[in-house]
Amino acid sequence: MSTLSRPKHIGRNISRIRELRDMKQEALAQALGTNQQAISAMENSETIDEEKLTAVAKALGVTAEGIKNYSDENILSIINNTFNSHDSSTLNAVNFQPTFNPLDKIVELYERLVQAEKDKVEYLEKIAKGK
Repeated sequence: MSTLSRPKHIGRNISRIRELRDMKQEALAQALGTNQQAISAMENSETIDEEKLTAVAKALGVTAEGIKNYSDENILSIINNTFNSHDSSTLNAVNFQPTFNPLDKIVELYERLVQAEKDKVEYLEKIAKGK
């Protein structure tokens, strides 16, 4: 059976979009004023009424049509067609070269940690003298 002849499973689409948005069922439930079990049941439903679909779409920050027409293949196609790596040695990988010296950042963090410890000792000594 081809994917074009299968009816869209709206609940599964909602689940995938929610996951892509890094949203838990509990967060979506709170946004909709319901509970996590209701969201789980909705994500297992093949069809959803339009009013509920519109509310879910608003909570997810997409359109109802976006939920109805969602497909993983389209998302992967968009990612593949928009990702550019101009370094031939890192095919389909991110080539990150910082514009700062990482060692300088480590030294800076260490100095901040030492200063925080000095401030803590000074504060504790002040409290001890006050007693």
